Amino acid sequence: MYLHHGLHLAYCTNVHRGETWAETFSALERHTLAIKNAVCPNKPYAIGLRLSDAAARELAEPARLQEFQRWLDRHGCYVFTINGFPFGCFHGRRVKEQVYVPDWTAPARLTYTNRLFDLLTALLPEGVSGSVSTLPGSFKEFIHSPEQERVMRTNLWRCVEHIAALSERTGKDLHLGLEPEPLGFHENTAETVAFFAALAADRPNDPRLLRHLGLNYDACHFAVEFESPADALAAFASHGIRLSKLHLSNALRLRPTASARRRLADFQDAVYLHQVIGRRADGSLTRHKDLDLALAAAERDALFADEEWRVHFHIPLHAEPDGEFRNTSGDLIQLLSLLGANPALCQHLEIETYTWEVMPAAFRNCRVEDQLIAEYAWTLARLREHGLTGG
Repeated sequence: MYLHHGLHLAYCTNVHRGETWAETFSALERHTLAIKNAVCPNKPYAIGLRLSDAAARELAEPARLQEFQRWLDRHGCYVFTINGFPFGCFHGRRVKEQVYVPDWTAPARLTYTNRLFDLLTALLPEGVSGSVSTLPGSFKEFIHSPEQERVMRTNLWRCVEHIAALSERTGKDLHLGLEPEPLGFHENTAETVAFFAALAADRPNDPRLLRHLGLNYDACHFAVEFESPADALAAFASHGIRLSKLHLSNALRLRPTASARRRLADFQDAVYLHQVIGRRADGSLTRHKDLDLALAAAERDALFADEEWRVHFHIPLHAEPDGEFRNTSGDLIQLLSLLGANPALCQHLEIETYTWEVMPAAFRNCRVEDQLIAEYAWTLARLREHGLTGG
């Protein structure tokens, strides 16, 4: 939806199943229109579209794309952003680190992302900028050589060239957002800044890089890294790194006592990675690839000393965990406060709680539409506090 200061808010449709275009479109008709009718019935409603590679190929067929454009117009909807992180299946079976496959060392990732920009260019309303979010190059454990790093950067530059050519031809502002994630190739502020510096060094003084490549700041991911939004955003701004999109998301945090770890076992699932970062009294961080590995390590370690755990498990924005669990909404509120003070930071906001199907029963006690409507209510209230709603 349109907000003040040229901002746009959507929820990401990766919360719904849909690997083919038919499945994706069915989810839009079944879920997204119901949510629109509840939160934005009489004004243009933004869709944060998730397209798999298969769905993107099918939607690129001209007649199908025209049909979707007519559907958007008929229902008062528009698309301003596409989630291009998951290439293939994202629900119902093991995803884990395979969400990074193919990574940016592979031509298939480049072809897929270019196609997403072709589609987005056709779908964007006049005067609205367009973003696609993507993975942070690769998963750390996949990269073993400087040559792989060079190939990643080469493919990203080829994508920048494609985006720049589309922008030149259409006059649209288009940008790709790299999304740092725990144990991604670049997962935190320092690594992200270094990655952009390496890209810039490949082609010195090419203005297309910072114009068309930026950062998808996922609030959950940076909270798991124990990074404050104020410090991270200041660092990115000082290096001229564009904020392409803000993912409005919550992580789980807790003091990892024995009783809390027993309860935390309910958050394990066989589908997604739930990276855990622990912080000790001296500020040192310990990284665990997945929740089961973190729990097992804590059981083995008689001198276990982590004072706090942050878990990469997106929980609803409005959710207030009970007992020993907390969320990281303080980080998200700080992020929105920074945006309120400077709305030019980023135009694209997207609610992204994709874990509905694997949440413990205490969280998944309603329809997915009801969860998303409640997340909109929470988000709009916070935005209103900072003068960002309306328009």
